[in-house]
Amino acid sequence: MNIFSRTAAALAVAAMTLANAGQSHATAFAAWQVANVPFGDTLNVRKYPSGTSQKQAAYPNGTVLQMTGKCTGGINLLDLADHSYWQQKQKIRHHWCQVWHDPAQNGQFVTGWVYGKYITPFQ
Repeated sequence: MNIFSRTAAALAVAAMTLANAGQSHATAFAAWQVANVPFGDTLNVRKYPSGTSQKQAAYPNGTVLQMTGKCTGGINLLDLADHSYWQQKQKIRHHWCQVWHDPAQNGQFVTGWVYGKYITPFQ
């Protein structure tokens, strides 16, 4: 099974688990993608919401990220879903937002943090 199949399978299992747990902001994911990273660079995912925190992984522009919804400053991406694309981007621009990802690509998903300036709502 290739990495994409394993990732898709892991996401499907997680989605089913979360669906069975009931609907709430705490159990849903929002899809956002990496954008506006300078050419030849990548977006670092950090262990904590700080540019000096341990780097877990790095993703290029266009990578779709599974966001937990939690951002610094008490912002919840899921509460912004009914806002315009522009409003969503502006609201999180200077905040760190939490992702759920598999940095080692081995099926071991963890949370990490990305800077909001470099993510946009997935369309």
